[in-house]
Amino acid sequence: MQFKSFLKSVPLMLWAGAVLAACSTNPATGDRQFTALMSPAQENTVGAQEHQKVIAQYGLYENQTIQNYVQRVGEKVTRDTERPDVKYKFYVIDTPIVNAFALPGGYIYISRGLLALANSEAELAAVLGHEAGHITARHSAERYSHAAVTSIGTNILGAVIGNSAVSQALGVGGNLYLSSYSRAQENQSDSLGIRYLKNAGYDPDAMTWFLNNLQNHSSLQSRVDGKSSGPAISYFSTHPATGERIAKTAQEAAANGGGQGTVNREEHMRMVDGIAFGDSEAQGFVQGNRFFHPGLGFSFNFPQGYKLQNNPTEVVATGTSGAVMLFDMAGNAGRLDPVTYLRQIWMKGETRLENVETIAINGMNAATGTMDGRINGKAMTIQLIAIQFKPDVVARFQVGIPKNLSSAQIDTLKSATYSFRALSESEKNAVKPPRIKIVAAKPGDTATSMASDMVVADLKEAHFRVYNAMGPNDSVVAGRLYKIVVQ
Repeated sequence: MQFKSFLKSVPLMLWAGAVLAACSTNPATGDRQFTALMSPAQENTVGAQEHQKVIAQYGLYENQTIQNYVQRVGEKVTRDTERPDVKYKFYVIDTPIVNAFALPGGYIYISRGLLALANSEAELAAVLGHEAGHITARHSAERYSHAAVTSIGTNILGAVIGNSAVSQALGVGGNLYLSSYSRAQENQSDSLGIRYLKNAGYDPDAMTWFLNNLQNHSSLQSRVDGKSSGPAISYFSTHPATGERIAKTAQEAAANGGGQGTVNREEHMRMVDGIAFGDSEAQGFVQGNRFFHPGLGFSFNFPQGYKLQNNPTEVVATGTSGAVMLFDMAGNAGRLDPVTYLRQIWMKGETRLENVETIAINGMNAATGTMDGRINGKAMTIQLIAIQFKPDVVARFQVGIPKNLSSAQIDTLKSATYSFRALSESEKNAVKPPRIKIVAAKPGDTATSMASDMVVADLKEAHFRVYNAMGPNDSVVAGRLYKIVVQ
């Protein structure tokens, strides 16, 4: 038994030796790292493949001037990196989520939400430089290679101990490639981003400015979501705490000429003038308690007090009672009538479906039915509504009704689903999402007075201060440009 175990352990030892031999020194960081299982050519292939998925999920923000602006700043900040073999490509994705990320092969993405939060060209350059740092440091290749080695190692270990489930128990494998960067990798990318800012002639302090405002934005979002009134601990759970990053980048920026270099605040402010705030026309957006989607040509109400979540493939409204209303759209290639579609396609012959009947909703044929089910472990009545929006397109509502919901609350949910209607051509052109507007402060203006024109639902002055990188005691300066949110 001991002899057999020794023989099975030999390949693992040989593999460990091969790993050490395959380590190389990264020219950007000076570190020895193992990236042998993803070559630069493979990085390009992986990046091109994943790029298509990113665009399919988020879509590009349809403003060529802004796309060109980000590309220009990105090219400037990456013109002197340690990887001249990489062709950097920059994209603004159409999401209000404040985020940026990079893929192997030079693909760098910045969200529309992050672009609106930044307050200067230098801050935008800081974000793009940080993401370029992940690429020059080959962090994706490093994670992939280590994940592959770990997977191989656990497979061998599983063979040795006669348990094929060992790799699952250890929780390793391909998921590591898609996981967040380590704290060390994030700090490394901050350092590289500061280096690239300085080389491009931008003020290195911009990295600290943006991280500081990112912390304030995270705190504001927590307040809006009702989670906490205090500052967020970290941007993502596996990133360094934002406070730690601010302190570290401030020290590094000071050592690299912080306070000197290009900022271009006013040019950036003019660039983001008119950019959508929150969801865009292409995604659908909320006005009051009504959801509009001009691109697809429909709107519907959701109950007052419900929280709306607009996902890429569905809209979900949730109430404090536990009631849920989910809306989506689906193809109806056979152009079946709503009752037949409900029974045969949507529910696929589900025997629990009851009370099926034909109805009409704002001139459109529809069908409804109910069934018992559970949502989040809670017993509910599920109301299904299928509306023939177009001959080959069905609009669908799924409503989870708690068993103890009052009749008045049930009627409110029913009214919401019955509010679905098509938009006229004039309505499609007339309804617009909230947007950023750049205005110059007048003498006598205050943060309170300027925020009063904002169309955000809550915490108007807090939104004004965060989006303009103002502290709680900062005053408005006459003649200075500021962002407000208007309809």
